[in-house]
Amino acid sequence: MIIMNNIKCVVSSTAQFDTATMARTAAILVLFVGLAAAYPTNDPILGKWSPGLRYDYMEDDSGSVHLVDNWLKLSDYEKLARYNPDASNRYHLFTRQNPSISQPLVLNNAGTVTSSNFNARRRTIVLMHGFAGSVTSGFNTVLVPAFLAAGDVNVIVLDWSAGSAWGPRAIQAGQAAGRFITWLNRITGATPNTYHIVGYSVGGHGAGIMARTVSGNVGYVTGCDPADRWDTAWLFRPSDGLYTEVIHTNGGDIGYLNPLAHVDFYPNGGRTMPGCMTSLCHHYRSYYYLGESLRTGGFTGRRCANLNQALSGTCNASGTLRLGGLEPKTGNSGIFHLVTNPLAPFSRG
Repeated sequence: MIIMNNIKCVVSSTAQFDTATMARTAAILVLFVGLAAAYPTNDPILGKWSPGLRYDYMEDDSGSVHLVDNWLKLSDYEKLARYNPDASNRYHLFTRQNPSISQPLVLNNAGTVTSSNFNARRRTIVLMHGFAGSVTSGFNTVLVPAFLAAGDVNVIVLDWSAGSAWGPRAIQAGQAAGRFITWLNRITGATPNTYHIVGYSVGGHGAGIMARTVSGNVGYVTGCDPADRWDTAWLFRPSDGLYTEVIHTNGGDIGYLNPLAHVDFYPNGGRTMPGCMTSLCHHYRSYYYLGESLRTGGFTGRRCANLNQALSGTCNASGTLRLGGLEPKTGNSGIFHLVTNPLAPFSRG
């Protein structure tokens, strides 16, 4: 009864407020509720995945927006403990014999490999999608047919959608995929130097992690605009393969700006792409350029003396190099700039 009386008193007093005061009071209450939700007291902060603001909005491959926490909490370790990529990763094989309907390859089930169209004498491509992606992400729908058009290859699509809604799980997903490739090579006789591992966004860093986990030296590793909001201890590295290449198209926003590979391409300065109006579109262009390079070649980059020249498009060092392509350009290194068209075909030659 006392509680009821107190409530009545509060209501009676509030009735005397003017409309503006009530609006300000409501706004303050909403702010405190939001802060309480954003900073739970029972979930200690352990560190940061990336510098800058704690919370950020990221778009997935379909354009849906997600609020992402860039700080590492105790509950994140619990999520990592529950996620088992060796069990939940899925591997889908496409070849020229089955270009549109995949064949599943299952870890520790040799029968799924021997009954498939996998051929150890072919070059093998492994694709790793990005944040909140899946086997049907645009990255895969663009690159699977492009690689099959470019050569008689095995294309394995890594589906890590069971963990991709939380970007840092790309570390575990990539490590598990590296173990899968080691197992696959052991039972088929395939060799790591015939592999080309390609990843997009957080999967760009995941591709490097996958390659460095494989037993042996992977021949070719490509990062399609690897993500900017990423733990620096797990960045894509030049040493991840015998030849490594990164295509920067939204550097400093969704993508990572600084060089990461033996060869780094900065189309149109590496930050914004002609014909795009959103960050996600700029980000996408990395794998569209790779796909077109597989089909038609083109995309000749001019060597840059340093990153600033690449960003400003003032490169005048001697030497050119083609972006992407089916074969690794082993032995090459450096930073390259090129200009693209706003619409497909993007290459100017």
